[in-house]
Amino acid sequence: MVDRDLTLRKLANLDLYVRQVSEYRDLTVEQYRRDWKIQRIIERSLQMAIEVCADIATHVIADRGLRVPTTYAEAFEVLVEAGLLDARLGETMVRMSQFRNVIVHQYTEIDPAIVVRILREHLEDFARFRATALTWV
Repeated sequence: MVDRDLTLRKLANLDLYVRQVSEYRDLTVEQYRRDWKIQRIIERSLQMAIEVCADIATHVIADRGLRVPTTYAEAFEVLVEAGLLDARLGETMVRMSQFRNVIVHQYTEIDPAIVVRILREHLEDFARFRATALTWV
């Protein structure tokens, strides 16, 4: 059975990270480029938000006895295959996972335009994931 309390704690963290990073939603690419402190705040907050989603995904996968993913991105693909996650949201979460990997493993290659686009166009995707995750508990 999906651990309801664990999932709700993780979703509370997701809410916090998204709320914190939302403060930078109107940031321009140039403002992002100029301020290393803002870069770190945004990158780390997005990383943590994505990891929370992946943690929940892998928890549900284990609970349901689904195919074991080998990457965060694959975890979202498994949920789509099982009919637990909308295909469009699944693809978005796969791209978010790939972005997380860039942050964690190739930080010198972070494209400021992608970061700003996530801030402006994709923070709602975390809320969509949250709403879906609530149906699993």
